[in-house]
Amino acid sequence: MQNEPHDKTQSDRNDSPFHRGEHDVQARLGVRDIEQWARQVIRHYLPEQHRQFYTTQPFLIVSARDKAGQPWVTLLHNSGSESFVTSPDPQHLVIKAARVKGDALEHACESGADVGILGIEPVTRRRNRVNGRVVAVDSETFTFRVEQSFGNCPQYIHQRATHLLDEKTNMQVQRGTRLSQSQQKWIAAADTFFIASGYRGEGESASFGMDASHRGGEPGFVNVLSDTHLSFPDYAGNNHFNTFGNLVLDARVGLLFVDIKTGSLLQLSGTAIIDWNPEQARVTAGTRRLVEIKIEHVVELTNALPLRWHSDEPAIRSLRVIDKITESRGVTSFLLEAEDGEPLADFEPGQHLPIKLSVAGVDDPVSRTYSLSNAPGGGHYRITVKRTAKGLASRHLHDHVEPGDMIESRAPAGDFVMTSNLCPLVLVSAGVGITPMLSILQTVAAQSGDRKVWFVHGARDTEHHPFAEEVRSLVAKHSNIKLHVAYSRPGLADVLNQDYHSTGRVDGDLLSSLVNDTDAHYFLCGPTGFMAGIQSDLQRRSVSIEQIHHETFGPVDS
Repeated sequence: MQNEPHDKTQSDRNDSPFHRGEHDVQARLGVRDIEQWARQVIRHYLPEQHRQFYTTQPFLIVSARDKAGQPWVTLLHNSGSESFVTSPDPQHLVIKAARVKGDALEHACESGADVGILGIEPVTRRRNRVNGRVVAVDSETFTFRVEQSFGNCPQYIHQRATHLLDEKTNMQVQRGTRLSQSQQKWIAAADTFFIASGYRGEGESASFGMDASHRGGEPGFVNVLSDTHLSFPDYAGNNHFNTFGNLVLDARVGLLFVDIKTGSLLQLSGTAIIDWNPEQARVTAGTRRLVEIKIEHVVELTNALPLRWHSDEPAIRSLRVIDKITESRGVTSFLLEAEDGEPLADFEPGQHLPIKLSVAGVDDPVSRTYSLSNAPGGGHYRITVKRTAKGLASRHLHDHVEPGDMIESRAPAGDFVMTSNLCPLVLVSAGVGITPMLSILQTVAAQSGDRKVWFVHGARDTEHHPFAEEVRSLVAKHSNIKLHVAYSRPGLADVLNQDYHSTGRVDGDLLSSLVNDTDAHYFLCGPTGFMAGIQSDLQRRSVSIEQIHHETFGPVDS
């Protein structure tokens, strides 16, 4: 169990969003194709929606290095009524936050410092990461220049609301090199922490710098091994492997635990060792790798924050499966209603449903999110799941869940939603990526307006085409909706029945031949390579990035 050495002669590619450590991990784990998609979604500036997101946040998670070069992570917060973050232009954030005396990063955000920032909104489960450098500092603020900006999936974020206390807090600082008994209990009960890592190679590259990342799981997912060692699992994610890429080149690491009831902070720093192939007996459900932390320094800031977090939603709802429908080969829908008979929480078309499953042989609940494939307002939810060979949750749903069974759920969430104005829509999907598009299509059709809609879907053939008849039936009733289906490998029956419009894959050339409206907004959902190619083609055709929206069905087990 070790971080393996790397070829020091390999150069970091300035034109790539990833440095060589990230490339090495991606190659090791067989996900190097993520590069094409990452080039589309990792930007050197903040899109308008991200600028607005940061300026409305009550707190930010910030990573940097201390004078000795050790990574740490802290929480900066808004202590007044006005926003403590402003964005004068897409390349900069100006952050006004009091420096907490005794914080491990009290003096770290100086001019030229590498800084990683995580904006996280627990009540909506949105998060966005931005990495860059401090370019100016005064007595109250520091100005941060963006070098990389990108969104993250909502997986493993626990939904909570934040409120600000009126009274001042009486903070105390404790420092040490070992965890006390109370600190060990704190960590063992945590369901969330934040991690700081970083790497800076020779020369200049936007991929260099600090990173602040979120980790979440069921309470107890962090294992306290001793007063100087702990470990935590690595679950499936976006396959960027920013943290792991940093750690294989620089094993120094910082961790932050937040007590949501008292506003206290526990900051740890040390070194990380990655176990790439942990023994089954040492892992929880969904674990891909284990990370062990050797703790070298501990800083506890008691009552540091005037912020508190609380659940902003009812307890997990129990949903009854009322129907199970085969949609195509390997794709099944589950129709769900509330067990207690009370109305279900409403949702926006395009959002997903967070669920928890009890899987035989697995101690902890298995959490997943699946896009809702029905329109809002029907009194039920419909999720549609593709069975994958290694998918713990999808195999359980397909093989063991039947009508009458119960599934636990929280309220629908997600910001991949239909735009509220009347702009034309181009709904583009491949495979099971059709699910959120169908929800949007049903909603537009129910509005009985004349909004232009193009529904473009790619599948292998009829056998692998979910909701084919449902979509055709819907489109036939509305002259403002145009349908185009592309089959990459149509069978003889498909050709004879003319069940599709073109042969091949959906790409930018096809969309250009179908859509000639410069005001159209494009919604993309499917494999990352599929979306990366289309987004690149659209941008080459001068479609604004603000008119392109995407929901990632990433290469993670479902």
